[in-house]
Amino acid sequence: MLTKIFDTIDIHFDEMVEIRRYLHQYPELSFEETKTAAYIANYYEELGIPYETNIGGNGVIATLKGKKPGKIVALRADFDGLPIQDEKNVPYKSKVPGVMHACGHDGHTATLLVLAKVMQQHQEELKGTIIFLHQHAEEYAPGGAKPIIESGAIDHVDAVFGTHLWATIPLGVLHTSTSAMMAGADRYEIIIQGKGGHGAYPHETKDAIVLGADIITKFQQIVSRRLDPLSTAVVTTGIFEAGSAFNIIADQAKLVGTVRHFDSSVQEKIIQEMERILKGECDANEASYEFNYIKGYPPLINHKEQAETILKASEKVKEIHTAEEAPPVMGGEDFAYYLHNKPGAYFFTGANLDGNPYPHHHPKFDINEKAMATAAKTLISVFMQYQEEQEANTF
Repeated sequence: MLTKIFDTIDIHFDEMVEIRRYLHQYPELSFEETKTAAYIANYYEELGIPYETNIGGNGVIATLKGKKPGKIVALRADFDGLPIQDEKNVPYKSKVPGVMHACGHDGHTATLLVLAKVMQQHQEELKGTIIFLHQHAEEYAPGGAKPIIESGAIDHVDAVFGTHLWATIPLGVLHTSTSAMMAGADRYEIIIQGKGGHGAYPHETKDAIVLGADIITKFQQIVSRRLDPLSTAVVTTGIFEAGSAFNIIADQAKLVGTVRHFDSSVQEKIIQEMERILKGECDANEASYEFNYIKGYPPLINHKEQAETILKASEKVKEIHTAEEAPPVMGGEDFAYYLHNKPGAYFFTGANLDGNPYPHHHPKFDINEKAMATAAKTLISVFMQYQEEQEANTF
C-alpha cells in the first residue's frame, strides 16, 4: 500500500509546489492568519473531507477515517509567517510588505494538504484515522498549540507526529531524537531606570547605558560561571535601546532577550542569577529596574518509542538515505506542548536548497521543494508504522 501512496504523492507533487508558492506570496503573521486558515478550510471543503475551524484561534483540523479499525493519529503542520521583508529574487516572493514565510511553514501546509488529498484516494485501504492538524501561531508565544490542546479538539487522539523542513540539513537526511530535541524558549524584558543629564557632566547622572552594558556583560557569565558546565543553556540580549542624543546621558535603558534551556532547574537558576545581577548592579549605582521574565515554550522532548517509530518508518522512504539521531538544537517549538499531553515525536526533514543555504528566519530563506514530497512520504510511513506497532501490541 505504501508504494501506491508514494506514487500518488509523486503524481501530485506539482500541486504541492503550487500551493506552497501561493502561500509564500501571501504570508500572515501569528494570530492574524485568517486568510490562510480560510484557504486551508476551503481545500478540505472541496475535497469533501470533514473539518473544523477556529480551533484554539485560527487552527483548522480535518479528519480522515479509514475503512479499517486502528488508532487515531494527528499529523501537524503550522502555517504562520514572520515579520521579515522577503529579499529573494524569485517569482513567488512575498507580496506582503514586511512579512514572509522565512521558516518553511508554507511548505509544511502544502505537504499536509496534498497528503490529505492523496490519502482520501486510499481511504478504503486505510487503517485508523488521520487527524490533519493545521496549527496557527507557532512563531510567537503563547503560540497556537496550547490553546488547541486546551480546546479539547485532540483529546481523542492516540499519538501526535510532526516534521519541520530544515533548510540547513541536506536533502535526503532525517534528524530526530529519542529524548530532548529542541530547547525551551523564554523571553525577558528589563527597564533600567537611572538619572539622565548633560554628557559633559557624567558625575551628576546615573548612566543607564553604562549600567545596561555592564548588566549585559554579566549576564554572559551566568552560563560560563554560574551553571554546571554540563548544563546546556543560552542567555542572549537581542535588544538594547537607550539614548536620544549624542551629548545626553540616558536616564533609561531597555534590554530584551531570550533564555534557552532543557531543564526547569536550569531555567530557575538562570532567573535567580539574572535577578541577583540586576539588584546588585542597580543598588551599587543607585538605580532601579523592572524585570519581566516570560516563560515561553517548554523543551521539546520526544517520546523514545515514537522517535524509534520514525526511524523505522524512514527506512521505507527511498528518498531518505540517512536517518539518524542528532544532537538537540537551541531553537524552540510549541510542538513541545503536544508531547506533554500525548505520545509522539518530531523530526527534521532535510531541505537544503543549493549547498549553501540561508538559515531559518533569514530574509533570503528558501527550501528545496523536493523535501515536501519526502516529508509527506515520511509522515504517512510513520502513521502506518505506528498502526502496525500498536496492532502488534494488542496480541
